[in-house]
Amino acid sequence: MNDILKNVKEIKKEFITVDFLYRECKNRFKLEKITKNEIDPDKKITEKDIHRPGLALAGYVSLFTFNRIQVLGNTEIRYLNELTKGRRYEVINTLFSFEIPCIILCNDNNAPEELIEIAEEKNVPVFCTPNPTTRFSYFISDFLDDQFAPQIAMHASFVDVYGVGLLICGKSGIGKSEVALDLVERGHRLVADDIVIISKKGEGVLIGSGTSLVKHFMEIRGLGIIDVRKIFGIRSIRYQKRVEVIIILDIWDSEKEKKLDRTGLDSYLTNLLGVDIETVNLHIFPGKNITVISEVIALNYLLKHYGYNAAKVFEQRLSAQIDINKMNKEGLFEMNKIDRNIEYFEHDFE
Repeated sequence: MNDILKNVKEIKKEFITVDFLYRECKNRFKLEKITKNEIDPDKKITEKDIHRPGLALAGYVSLFTFNRIQVLGNTEIRYLNELTKGRRYEVINTLFSFEIPCIILCNDNNAPEELIEIAEEKNVPVFCTPNPTTRFSYFISDFLDDQFAPQIAMHASFVDVYGVGLLICGKSGIGKSEVALDLVERGHRLVADDIVIISKKGEGVLIGSGTSLVKHFMEIRGLGIIDVRKIFGIRSIRYQKRVEVIIILDIWDSEKEKKLDRTGLDSYLTNLLGVDIETVNLHIFPGKNITVISEVIALNYLLKHYGYNAAKVFEQRLSAQIDINKMNKEGLFEMNKIDRNIEYFEHDFE
């Protein structure tokens, strides 16, 4: 099971540029640049957290996290406006003595003249947004979480089956893409094929997506490259999905088969980026319909998610039958007698 993790390496961005932030968030968060200077392409943001520099403006800079995006809301702007011009210049000058990546003003607040003057002198971009501070802080934090989220790239196929994200893994050439294509043909949705980028979002949530280059193209051996979206339509794809079940395809082997739990009572888990994901091993041999089994895996996962576990229900029934047999003096004969009690359907001869 751990073979799928042999060549997997964690990827994490060390920084994003302020220019990238502005381009990506300009329309999304209604950001407007209010300083005249061009944004330095080398100016970097290295922290996913934001900072409101209230204490720094008040003069306490011992614990000033200056390398984060600085967000100024109503409180900070009102404080600056209530200072004398000389004191305001002194406070803002102290703020810009640190290597700040950028400043964002919320609630469409007007920046004090001294702030713009010193920001342009120090070449620090200043932006404004009409969004309230609390709402904008949530939006920008979510964006930064996404950018700085730890990631791994896996050689797999990823399909949304009945709303369940199935990550299909296995050795090269075993048929991952073919299974994914068959699922798409049956009405399910392809997220990614060949290379799947998995990002950790929050605690216990993994999101899988494709690369910007490959997107929803697939390579089918003997056929070549196909465009799933063009062939099957927009309903056959989605851009990202939560990873919920891993299916590992393997060539059937009698020795490996003996070690597998055939009841489903034991849960196999694979740890990706610190998150345990339910894992199912499927051994392939001629005549085994992997596509239908994949659909059943998704449906069974949904049942367990809503509190019904077929393996445990069967175990409970079996245990109850064994207890009845032990209590009955007639032993095995009586158990067989009980087993013959089937449901009666009146006038049913089919």
